[in-house]
Amino acid sequence: METVEVLKKSEVFRDLNDVQLGLVGKICSKNTFEAGTIICKQDQPSEKLYIIENGLVGIILELGPLAQRQVQTASDFDVFAWSAMIKPYRYTATVKAIKNVTALAIVSKELRDLCDSNHDIGYVVFSGIARVEAKRLHEAYIQLLGVTGC
Repeated sequence: METVEVLKKSEVFRDLNDVQLGLVGKICSKNTFEAGTIICKQDQPSEKLYIIENGLVGIILELGPLAQRQVQTASDFDVFAWSAMIKPYRYTATVKAIKNVTALAIVSKELRDLCDSNHDIGYVVFSGIARVEAKRLHEAYIQLLGVTGC
């Protein structure tokens, strides 16, 4: 699938026009990850944001040196590692490929620079990131209710 088509289907970039999508597309690179690969590690500096073209990843919270819990998944056209766009630019979770993954990667510094130089793009991108964060937070609340029985 073409880079712009993947971007159009993602929550973060779907509201950009074709010219804006072309600008974002220029700073994307395609990456593949085999099942079992750790793509991002919690608390490490976050340098890339990813959009899944196809595949499945697990979003894992590291609760201690030997305690991990998968709390969510992300699949086709979902964005992960959005924390690369928000200070302090550290991954908030570990992301592991559950199935083979093809994803677009965007160096976050390049995307932040594009957002700084083009505020219309920045508004759309950061609004999209806020939607992703809100959705994931809502899903976490639902999980918490299931655990606590409230």
